[in-house]
Amino acid sequence: MAKILNLARLDRKLKRLPTVARERIRLGMEEAADEIVAMMKSLVPKDSGTLRDSIGWTWGKAPKGSMVMATAKGSLGADLTLTIYAGNSDAYYARWVEFGTAGHTNAGKFAGSDNPGTRAQPFFYVSWRANKRAAKRIVRKASRDAAKKVAAG
Repeated sequence: MAKILNLARLDRKLKRLPTVARERIRLGMEEAADEIVAMMKSLVPKDSGTLRDSIGWTWGKAPKGSMVMATAKGSLGADLTLTIYAGNSDAYYARWVEFGTAGHTNAGKFAGSDNPGTRAQPFFYVSWRANKRAAKRIVRKASRDAAKKVAAG
């Protein structure tokens, strides 16, 4: 039968790992979200700035009326749910800018007139796709750094 040396020390380190990992991963997720949001803001059409100012990220749920790009849920608990969003009650048209609108015949005040629609001006999903690998890399590095920190201390 083999005897494991320093088992109590190993146990203490393993118990510390989730706390250290949560802190490091949270910082990594914030860094990645900042990069994605910065790219979105640089790509969005800047007519009045309302849509640009509505782009952001938050821990937990996005503001009501937002278009949610991604919700990253960590396996270490609900406090690691990060949501990147665009739009709010003032910039309700985020989806229309991202995807464009189809031509249609108007109703209401301008009944019978033709609306040609608008072309898509993507800023939202292209930013995510461009940064997805980097975001994953940042979070993986944070996980490794946390394990190294616990192992060293």
